[in-house]
Amino acid sequence: MAKVFNTTGLCVPEAHYMVNIDERLKEIRRLVDDGKYFTISKARQYGKTTTLMALSRFLQKDYYVVLIDFQTFGSVDFETEKKFSHAFANTFLKIYRRANSTVTGKLQKVLDSLSFKISDQNPDFTLRPLFDKIEDICAASDKPIVLMIDEVDSATNNQVFIDFLAQLRAQYLRRFQQPALKSVILAGVYDIRNLRQKIRPEDEHKYNSPWNIAADFDVDMSFSKDDIAGMLTEYENDYHTGMCVEEMACRIYDDTSGYPFLVSRLCQLMDEKVSRECGSRKMAWMQEGFHRALRMILQERNTLFDSLIGKLHDYPQLNNMLQTILFTGKTFTYAADASVIDVAAMFGFIQNQRGNVAIANRIFETRLYNFYLSEDEMQKTDIYKASLQDKNQFIVNGYLNMRLVLEKFVVHFNDIYGKCKEEFLEEEGRKFFLLFLRPIINGTGNYYVESRTRDLRRADVVVDYCGERYVIEMKIWHGQEYNNRGEQQLAGYLDDFHINMGYMISFNFNKNKRVGVHDIIIRDKKIIEAVV
Repeated sequence: MAKVFNTTGLCVPEAHYMVNIDERLKEIRRLVDDGKYFTISKARQYGKTTTLMALSRFLQKDYYVVLIDFQTFGSVDFETEKKFSHAFANTFLKIYRRANSTVTGKLQKVLDSLSFKISDQNPDFTLRPLFDKIEDICAASDKPIVLMIDEVDSATNNQVFIDFLAQLRAQYLRRFQQPALKSVILAGVYDIRNLRQKIRPEDEHKYNSPWNIAADFDVDMSFSKDDIAGMLTEYENDYHTGMCVEEMACRIYDDTSGYPFLVSRLCQLMDEKVSRECGSRKMAWMQEGFHRALRMILQERNTLFDSLIGKLHDYPQLNNMLQTILFTGKTFTYAADASVIDVAAMFGFIQNQRGNVAIANRIFETRLYNFYLSEDEMQKTDIYKASLQDKNQFIVNGYLNMRLVLEKFVVHFNDIYGKCKEEFLEEEGRKFFLLFLRPIINGTGNYYVESRTRDLRRADVVVDYCGERYVIEMKIWHGQEYNNRGEQQLAGYLDDFHINMGYMISFNFNKNKRVGVHDIIIRDKKIIEAVV
């Protein structure tokens, strides 16, 4: 059976193109060998389940691994301590028996005793007797036992679960005095130390739990450029598309920052949908094929994006911070103790970029821009309506006339907002340009704001449209010297992109400003500057 790229459920090397995670498994194994209790807490669709399954196989020679998925437990199983204890014991027993098929002697008696208590529905079999039996199994087992619990946060808002964690912690802390599990691994979006955020504020009595026990888990689970290149090399060896593997890996990484689902989904779209549209795999893995896949992923509905957008409604502070970063360029210091930053990082929205908060990747960033710019309130603005009215005139023979875009933006912006106060224009100017631009390129082009130049004074918008790239610097006027420096910086940025023409929008508040569009020549670069 031919391998495919997979973005739903578990990935297995025999059936799917995957990044080689052997080095990560070795890092995690060192934690297990040291007997650590830790949480693999990553955002949705970050490869947690795939990693646990691979780790289970990686450890099976030296350990009995009991991997339990809390999503297989029904809500009834968490109703009472008794029901949970029976459900957990039954699952633990089945998985351990599969892992250890040569049970004899004392261990057999211990397992039979546990099995009897489950079948007997003993009303006295609760958490304490459950952990006593687990202790007996650990004592009789010929190999150490590693407990892994996947989707551990699916039942966190539940007192039975909190009590279970407390018992788990107590047994782990006694591991040097009596038999116990060798290592405990909990996997979910929420770290064990911030699981409390899933508990309702009024449930203060649930806070007396093992929040401070987990060891640090510093294994990087995102994909590097080399990781992606290794996966693409395997694919290329099978299909011989002629792609430049290193170049394609860089493109994918630049837009995903190695977020596992996004990497696999882009590859899946190129392999399955773009190749079908182009009529060949070779075309799908070239630059235009990549941009087609990028447009597809930005427009599709999937569980990851639905989850992210849902969090914006659940956490208003998070929503406000992200809008402020995207549209005003305000810098937030990455302070892990700040609750809004902790939440944003936990859900995968942001990353720590040299001590400041940055959106996690370009795809998330563009998706957020699209979401905010598509809100009803935005689409009722006069500048958006003006763009819709003019949009057909900007595309000539399949190419985007960016100079005309800037000319029309200057006219409309000054007509609509020219009399607004400076503070309003500084905060809203960028938003209104993106609002004007989006209907023009929507469905055909891509855009993103270059994070390394986004600040309160300037930001570069990069637009890809039908194979052409347009770099537009948006900046606030702070004097002629600053403006000249910005022009030089843009010229250097154009060198990075190997293009000779760039664009600049200056939001100028001087009364004597010269509104309009004019050309500037810097070395071999032509810059078309619009002043509003």
